[in-house]
Amino acid sequence: MSQFSQKLYQSTQLRQEMRINPRLYQAMELLYMPLLDLEQHLKQALDENPFLEMTEAETEQEVELKEDTKDEPLGDEVDWEEILLDGFDVGGRRQQYEHKQHFEATPVETRDLHDHLYDQLRLLSMPEREIRLGEEIIGDIDDDGMLACELDEAVRGVNEWLAEVRPTAVANAEQIWDEDERAQELAEIEELFQPYTVVEAERMLKVIQLLDPPGVGARDVRESILLQLTQQGDADSVAYRIVNEHFESLSNHRWNDIARALGLSTKEVQDAADAISHLDPKPGLKYAVDPEQYVIPDLIVEKIDGEYLVFANDTSLPRLRISQSYKDVARDKKQFTGENKEFIASKLNSANWMIQAIEQRRQTMLKVMNFIVDRQREFFERGVQYLRPLTLREVADHIQMHESTVSRVTNKKFVQTPRGVFPLKYFFSSGLQTVSGEDLSARAVRDKIKGMVDEEDAMKPLTDQAIVAMLKADGVRIARRTVAKYRDQMGIMPARMRKRV
Repeated sequence: MSQFSQKLYQSTQLRQEMRINPRLYQAMELLYMPLLDLEQHLKQALDENPFLEMTEAETEQEVELKEDTKDEPLGDEVDWEEILLDGFDVGGRRQQYEHKQHFEATPVETRDLHDHLYDQLRLLSMPEREIRLGEEIIGDIDDDGMLACELDEAVRGVNEWLAEVRPTAVANAEQIWDEDERAQELAEIEELFQPYTVVEAERMLKVIQLLDPPGVGARDVRESILLQLTQQGDADSVAYRIVNEHFESLSNHRWNDIARALGLSTKEVQDAADAISHLDPKPGLKYAVDPEQYVIPDLIVEKIDGEYLVFANDTSLPRLRISQSYKDVARDKKQFTGENKEFIASKLNSANWMIQAIEQRRQTMLKVMNFIVDRQREFFERGVQYLRPLTLREVADHIQMHESTVSRVTNKKFVQTPRGVFPLKYFFSSGLQTVSGEDLSARAVRDKIKGMVDEEDAMKPLTDQAIVAMLKADGVRIARRTVAKYRDQMGIMPARMRKRV
């Protein structure tokens, strides 16, 4: 017998818990939504909540016209009780109450790299069996234009397909009444459904590699560049030899090693490397399907009479208000009791809350952007090198809100300024201190480094230590490893790899 007794007990105890109101979650979601998402959300809210209506000019004009004709007979009187209890399927004048549908633009079908290759393959005078193998190999080419698997895998895949469809083809052929015709059809099936070999796949891959774009179907970048050089008639060039025999040294810009190996001058090697750099290492990307992404700024900053003013770009958003007709019905409390009363109260409270939440979102965004404009005025006047460091905490302290709220307000939001359209996150970055004690944004320092590298002498490129010295002369205190980190972030190679002769 166990020494522990397992029994069920009931007890009461007091404890504190933090439970977030569901509407608080919704408010946070509204803060997070970009402009287009918010617009769709409000349209959906208009459809679902009868206490909400739009306050557009046309709607207001329509209301005024109805008021002018209030003495005219309205025909069948609207039964509001039936409307509210029957899913808001309203009667009366159709034009006044019909459901408004919102239609989205239908996306246009686009053609990708595979479609482009399939079209070219089908134009070739080739047997159906070879066309099928070619389609299998094309299907294994990725968006970069590279063959994404070994040829034996492609062969295995197409042979599995043959094994699946062969029984159906044979069964169909055996149903032919004419014996000679049936025998001929079965013989053709036997020939057509022979398993493919890797040798056949190698031949077909060479055909595909002759298609457009040049370099497609290669197994790596090196082979792709060799194919492009061959197609432009440079198979006997120095560039071809460099890629074919010294690709690793080429990738690492070891010009002297290549020059010694090929018996050339460093200048000749660099000239050949320049020619190679104009080739496309990922030829398939020009046909990649890239869905268009439209950026609509949530805020607008304009300079008016020497001052930068911030406006909310929300003219496309539905303007919401409480429907007066439904408010009048809700006031008559005698008509509704129990669940009906709770339903009406819930919808009315939800409508009020939605209007307040949208206005709160708008005011919060304006507060955040006004502080950014005040802090980053030098950026708007003189450019990115005058961008000052800024953190979410600083903004949160200034507008007296939580840091997470500022994060949601600035996430995926854009602002249109006299200097272009920027994400709000662009204005936030860590900072470095100048010798004069002023703060400088890390983004501004990166821009300075990029400008120095762009203007450097290619024969004597700036080392990281030299950049440190130049920044120090400009009053910027920075460590060499920080310069190296910023250079890597911008994709700038080290000085030894930028050197030219």
